[in-house]
This record gives sequence, structure tokens and C-alpha cells, in this order.
Amino acid sequence: MNTYVKALFSLCLMLLFPFLVFAGEQTKTQPSAAAATKAGIVLTDFAGKPRTLEEFAGDGKWLVVMIWASDCHICNAEVPEYMAFHDAHKDKDATVLGISMDGEAQKKDAQEFLDRHLVNFPSLIGEAVAVTALYGKLTGSYLAGTPAFMIYTPAGELAAKQVGAVPVKLIEEFMAANTKAANKG
Repeated sequence: MNTYVKALFSLCLMLLFPFLVFAGEQTKTQPSAAAATKAGIVLTDFAGKPRTLEEFAGDGKWLVVMIWASDCHICNAEVPEYMAFHDAHKDKDATVLGISMDGEAQKKDAQEFLDRHLVNFPSLIGEAVAVTALYGKLTGSYLAGTPAFMIYTPAGELAAKQVGAVPVKLIEEFMAANTKAANKG
């Protein structure tokens, strides 16, 4: 290697060193979202009890997971539709599970969202980074905003995902088509 290339390489290392040290310290002081999701402690109920998504999926009913945030305009507008869906299906073939991305710092805002709308389906809460990592781990996609949805089959397998608004009618059509397809197989 010539002297110029060695000097350039050394300069790059010197410039990057503080960033590498800072990144290493952040990893040491804060548990990574991947570690938290692997341990299954990214979500809690609103009483603070650790919960996992797996506790709600695979019980013989479709599970519609709505990821929301208390300050999301679309979430506020659409939650009544999902409450009606939950009421119409909970005793038959499907349930809804809410997951708030508000985290501990905005837990009060999330609780006010639930109270204001009289939300009738179970909801969990997690830190935004952890919920985003969980969504990515489960779907292989990036969570670009709220609301976001995941639909699990009655057997507990992820069947669909969507970031953005999804009309309940489309979910009912999806469930009907995929239930018929499963029954044919």
C-alpha cells in the first residue's frame, strides 16, 4: 500500500472512531430491541404485566392486530370501526388486539385514547423502537407508521400485513376467502 492510501485509511479510522465508541456505549447502556423481542418483553398490558403476541394468536380464531398511537389521526378515526368488527366477530371467528406504540412516557395519552373511544378489545403497549422491531421481525417489513395491521390465521400464522388504513370490509373478505381456501385443502 502506498503512503497516500495508508494516510487516507488512518484518517478515516480516526474520524470514525468516536462514532464507533458512541455506538458501542449505546449498545451497552440500552438493551437492543432485538434482544427485548427475543426475550418477549417488549409489550405489556396497561397494568404493566409483560405479554406476548403469541398469547393472543392461534386460539382457533382470526386475530387482527392493530398497531396504533394515541396521536395518530387515522387511528382515532378508525378505532370505532375495529371496535364494531371485534363486537361482531369475537364470539364467532375473530378478535382484535391493539398494540400502542406510545411507550411508557406517553402511557397516560394511550390510556386516554382507550378511555375516550371506550375501546372494547384488549390492548398492549410498547416502546416505539421495540414495537417497530417486533413488526419487522414478524413481517420482514419496515413499520413506516400507524395504523399498521397484521392478520393471523386461526392456527396462529401470519397471513397478511399492511401499513396504513385498512377498511374492515376488506379484512372480512380476506378472512372469508382464506377460510374457504383452507377448508378446500
